[in-house]
Amino acid sequence: MADWNLKNVLVVSLGFLSLFTAYGGLQSLQSSLNAEQGMGVASLSVIYASIIISSMFLPPIMIKNLGCKWTIVASMACYVSYSFGNLYPGWYTLMPTSVILGLGGSPLWSAKCAYLTIIGNIQASKVGKKGSHVINQYFGIFFFIFQSSAVWGNLMSSLIFGQDTNIADIPPEQLQSCGVAGCDFHITGNSSTTRPAEKLVWTLVGCYIGVGVLAMIIVAVFLENIDREQTDEFRGNREPFCHTFLSTFRLLRDWRMVTLIPLTMYSGFEQSFLSGEYTKNYVTCALGIHFVGFVMICFGATNSVCSIVFGKLAEYTGRPPLFFLAALTNFCCILALLFWKPHPDQMAVFFVFPALWGMADAVWQTQTNALYGILFPRAKEAAFANYRMWESLGFVIAFAYSTFICLETKLYILLAVLLLSMFTYPIVDYNEYKNPTAPIDEAPYAKHNETNDTEDKNIVAQTCL
Repeated sequence: MADWNLKNVLVVSLGFLSLFTAYGGLQSLQSSLNAEQGMGVASLSVIYASIIISSMFLPPIMIKNLGCKWTIVASMACYVSYSFGNLYPGWYTLMPTSVILGLGGSPLWSAKCAYLTIIGNIQASKVGKKGSHVINQYFGIFFFIFQSSAVWGNLMSSLIFGQDTNIADIPPEQLQSCGVAGCDFHITGNSSTTRPAEKLVWTLVGCYIGVGVLAMIIVAVFLENIDREQTDEFRGNREPFCHTFLSTFRLLRDWRMVTLIPLTMYSGFEQSFLSGEYTKNYVTCALGIHFVGFVMICFGATNSVCSIVFGKLAEYTGRPPLFFLAALTNFCCILALLFWKPHPDQMAVFFVFPALWGMADAVWQTQTNALYGILFPRAKEAAFANYRMWESLGFVIAFAYSTFICLETKLYILLAVLLLSMFTYPIVDYNEYKNPTAPIDEAPYAKHNETNDTEDKNIVAQTCL
């Protein structure tokens, strides 16, 4: 049984690795590849705004009708469409494919999280372990493999764009405005942000399309359809549409979910800061766009290794010490970035920050995902839909003010959200420590899919009327 569960964890992880090798590489380059009229950043904003919308209703509907496996496959197809949109970048191609990707984003992640939680609890019941420990290990394995996508995606872009012959030195006057020294939102008119040759762009996007399609094949062929019986039962005994539609919002009646919102939004803030602000205002400004890939490789490698380490370490230390370590690391990095004046002579420093950021992000990703699965075992689809919705809201807010306020202000906002998260999160974890959430038997989990079932159905009936 152990081999069967581990095999499924590896299949999901390899599928996401392949898919996000493509999407992660494209996301890191959008502000440079499609800089005209802010089209690249606008497409990212549309993506995460669409994810928020899809989080409101799509994950429960798709997962209960298609099951986790086929929800993942269908959602992956939405991501591949965005790569096709980048073949002929324009408002008429990027915006529609951004919406399509966003609509598939929340079901993809919700199905993945639900799948790992289900098989984690199954495995725990088989070997007599605590469910949270096995779930932490599975999420650790997943993020160890998944986070390395930043390595491969950015390595592809760095190697391909490194063949460009138009790379030139950074002018001294530009170095004066790097970091928080200036408030220059648009670094243009220099060779560091020149769009690479069209042939190289086509080569890169073509490679990204290929690995995206490979991800769909991996999951479709090799992943076990563990909830087939439950989806058949759901389709045969279908609940009212309003019952499924409102499941994401109904979970907000739980004070624990509301209290976790700052922590979840911070995940979006900190990821968008590194991939957007740090790469643009520090790396691209002082070193050039061709160094962005190498810097993000450092982030991805550190994130990948730390994910599996922290996933296992949580069994012995618990979650609070790891969250404290991540918060302290980000806190120190933010303070340092407020005072650091980037210069090409300080090459090593450009890689230290993403390495530390990757270590902290490994905690935010593995432990927050696992925490949601542990706290809401009877409403996994709705719980992870909420996770994706609030994290995406953090992305949207960060991208929305990206071109309107100075970098120094953005760092202070990031610091404020971090401190708020570290005030609210311990309340939830202390309550879980005092009153542990009872796990459920995952074999008939579909029969226990909602909490307070009678009360919920009465509320839904009134709302549908």
